[in-house]
Formats: sequence, C-alpha cells, structure tokens
Amino acid sequence: MKCFTSVYILLILIISCSSDQVNVTMIPNEGNVIVSTFDDGAMREISPIEMVSEMKMGWNLGNSLDVEGENETVWGNPVTTRQMIDKVAERGFNTIRVPVTWRFHQGPAPNYIIEKSWLDRVEEVVNYGRANNMYVIINVHHDDPWIIPTYPKGDEVKARLSKLWTQVANRFKNYSDYVIFETLNEPRYEDSPEEWTGGTAEGRDMVNQYHKTALDAIRATGGNNSLRKLMISTYAASTLPIAMNALVIPNNDQNTIVSLHSYFPFPFTLEGTDATWGTDEDKAQLTAEMDRIKSKFVDNGKAVVLGEWSSGNQNNFEDRLAHATFYANSAANRGISSVWWDNGNSGVSNDGLAIFDRRTLSWPFVEIADVIVAAYE
Repeated sequence: MKCFTSVYILLILIISCSSDQVNVTMIPNEGNVIVSTFDDGAMREISPIEMVSEMKMGWNLGNSLDVEGENETVWGNPVTTRQMIDKVAERGFNTIRVPVTWRFHQGPAPNYIIEKSWLDRVEEVVNYGRANNMYVIINVHHDDPWIIPTYPKGDEVKARLSKLWTQVANRFKNYSDYVIFETLNEPRYEDSPEEWTGGTAEGRDMVNQYHKTALDAIRATGGNNSLRKLMISTYAASTLPIAMNALVIPNNDQNTIVSLHSYFPFPFTLEGTDATWGTDEDKAQLTAEMDRIKSKFVDNGKAVVLGEWSSGNQNNFEDRLAHATFYANSAANRGISSVWWDNGNSGVSNDGLAIFDRRTLSWPFVEIADVIVAAYE
C-alpha cells in the first residue's frame, strides 16, 4: 500500500485568541494546500448579484494588516484576535474586509516571495472570519508606492503583481467562495494632480491592465480560484463618472464584482470641514450618488460592493447616526453591499472613524452599528 502522508496526516494548528486558544484542524490536500476546517471549500452555483445580496453589511479591519510597516500594531491598533471578530459577527455584520499590505513582507525580483509567516498570519485572520461563517475579503492595500499606473512602469508592476497574486491565490486555493479576492484597493498614481479626480487616460488604462494581470494570475492557479468571485475597482475606487465609465472588467469575467469607495459627502465624512448632515438637500445629493452607481452598474447586471464608507467623529453623533441610517438604507435598497471603514480610532477628529473598540471589545457607537445592520435586515 502506498503511503500518502501529505494527504492523510492531520496537522493541529493552535490559533491564539487573546487569552483563549482555539484548536483548529488543518488538513493538507492535493498540492499540499492547507484548508481550515472552519471552511468546507464548497463552491456554490451563485451569481455575483446573489452573493452580494448575502454579503449585506460589512466591517473593515482597517489599519491592522494593512499598515505601512512590518508589525500590524505600528499604527496603534492591538494585535487582531479571534475575540474581536467574534464580537463584530455577534453585532450582526456578516462580511469582514481584511485589507493587507504585502510590500514589507515580499522579497526581491524576480520571484517576489512572500514571507511564509505573513501568509500564515493573513490566513489566521481569515479563519477568524470563517469561524463566524462570514464572507471574508482580502486585498492588496497600501502597496501603491510600487503599483504605479504608468506605461513606463507597466511591465515591472505586472511581473510583481502576478507573482504576488499567484502566491496568495495558491494559499487560499481550496477555500470556499466565502473568501473573496479584491485585486487592488484604490489603484492610482499617488501624489499626482489627478490622484483623486479620476486619473488620466494613461492611468485608467494601466489600472485596467493591472486588474487583468491579477485576475489572470488568480484564475491560472485553478481549482476553486477558477470560479472565485473577484472584486475589481475603478481608478482610486472612485464613483466619479470618468472613473466608472473607464472601468473594464478583465476578459469580461462573469465572476466579478465592482468595488467602489464612497465617502459621500467628503466634507462631512472625511475632510472634517462640515459637521452637519441631514437636510433635504443632503439627502437628495446622497440619493443622486447612489442612483449614479445603480444606473451605471446594478441596472446593467453588475454586482457592487461599497468596500469603504464611514464618517469621522466631529462630536456630532446625531448627524453621524442620521447619515449612517440614510446611507445604509440607500445602499441596501439598491442591492449594494456596504462595508464600514473602521480604523480603530474612535476619538474626536475627522479620522475618528471607528465604531468598535478593539481593546475593550465594546461598541462606543453601537447605535451606528445597529442602524447599518437593521438596514439590511
């Protein structure tokens, strides 16, 4: 009898969850790809629109695995634990977006090898979400310094991006369709005059090319990745018409979801120059923003996830609550999933975007969380 050790031996991985420990059985299978028993590896016959209707509302694990440094705590957030994600799931959120920065853990050309310990850590956090039966989105986040959308940089970026996604896709190859890949976050030419205004024709073209490079690399790994849902963003994930109109879905791939970010209106949500929201005019403008998105994509059969939205704490709780209520209901009523950007900071500042306290495992703005969940129920 032949010995298929790599297929049948069970490995026990101990995942630390704050003061708790959870025993997770990890089962090697074909190709020595490890799959958590939190995830059955099933791929359903489900369309992107049907999937988005199941994803509903989500929460971003912002400023943790996506920091610009080697340690996930460098921007002040504590180490992510299973208990944190349990609490988010218990509140009613059924999607978690896990932004990931790879450049501090990726080796040099030509192979651009990702550190095994970093892949292990990303998978550990993914399993926190899957243990709660949540949809989990992982992406390429603060890697913009090398993902430069210009023709001269194109070949270099494509080579590295292809290697990156090949490795990530192989690591999660046998996970179910509850794991979603977002090929790029807010792809743009940093510090250029057009960075937040839809980019240049060259920039928009290169962003489309980079999405195709990532998608082709993922699909080439085969298995579940042949059908896995992939989120594809506009230039800078912008909802400006010039950016939305320029988006090209790679290969007309039918298992794709459009990824957009809409901090609308910007003076209220992020800029911190307007602390009030809720007039009839405010509502009309936000309605028009949602209608533009629906008209461009949803009405044409394309599923949409608003991967980031939120509002800064300007000591204006009632206005934030009114905005969140209207925003979440507007998205839900149009069949659009929305994922709150939580950066861990709940203090009074335009950057105070957190509604969950990761240290105390409490909800300082529980009412905002609850109206988001209620909108999708």
